[in-house]
Amino acid sequence: MAQPLTGLTAIVTGAGRGLGRAEALELARLGAHVVVNDFGRPGRDGSGAASAAPAEEVAEEIRAAGGRATVHTGDVADHQQAAELVRLAVDTGGRLDILVNNAGILRDRMVFSMTEDEWDSVIRVHLKGHFNTTRFAAAHWRARAKETGAPVHGRIVNTSSEAFLAGSAGQPNYAAAKGGIVGLTTSTALALAKYGVTANAICPRARTRMTEDVFAGFAAPADGRPDPLAPEHVAPLVGYLASPAAARINGQLLVVHGGMVAIAERPRIAAQFDTAEDFFSYEELDALLTPYYADRPAHETFAAPEVLGLKHG
Repeated sequence: MAQPLTGLTAIVTGAGRGLGRAEALELARLGAHVVVNDFGRPGRDGSGAASAAPAEEVAEEIRAAGGRATVHTGDVADHQQAAELVRLAVDTGGRLDILVNNAGILRDRMVFSMTEDEWDSVIRVHLKGHFNTTRFAAAHWRARAKETGAPVHGRIVNTSSEAFLAGSAGQPNYAAAKGGIVGLTTSTALALAKYGVTANAICPRARTRMTEDVFAGFAAPADGRPDPLAPEHVAPLVGYLASPAAARINGQLLVVHGGMVAIAERPRIAAQFDTAEDFFSYEELDALLTPYYADRPAHETFAAPEVLGLKHG
């Protein structure tokens, strides 16, 4: 029986290590030709000799397992390099079918001490990087659908974070970028649905090089049990969302880690207040809103920190 992604071409950004690597390997296992993107050049091994770029190592792993992989080492936060990435996928695979946006960095600091560069760099890599690849993939799918007069198989899986849902106090740049990615995802989902394209976002929890400090206090089990923070817990959901089976899943936000997938509900209106006059006055708002919030817990905000307590079973 053919694998569900046989004949399809996928891009995975930030795929040289960690979560992106696990996602690239899973998409390849399911039959996709994977364009492995990771920004950087060959490094040095312990002896001082040149070592392969992480993206090339992942591509070789895919090829060794009988799959097909192409390497791209450009910066997806650069508009032109993102365009070249999509062009490479189309040139080598004949078309692009799947885009997994994963590339990211961390520059954690409290909002009162964060530098401009720490803000700009995180927004650039995460939010602009997601937009850049989405923009060129969307143009490709729209052109294909118009040319054939039929919907295409287009799948976007974006990477948000629980930091956005829970309001991570030490990550204002990261939380803002990840919240922006959710907005980009839902907008893209509505814009591209008529072309057969879906766009969804995941909030993964995984132990990677980027998050090693975040999860430093959560050691992997010493008894041989699977690490609940292993990236391999996340990759199968990405493979599923990329498949034909997920055609009706669009504009959704899913939390995934440690053998668990949780579907986040969209915001609901808790209360509505209408003015009795032509315009609200300060006095009227004071009379309506002050008592409404008077008995609410001081720490209760729009954020949902309870998401951090989700676990398997």
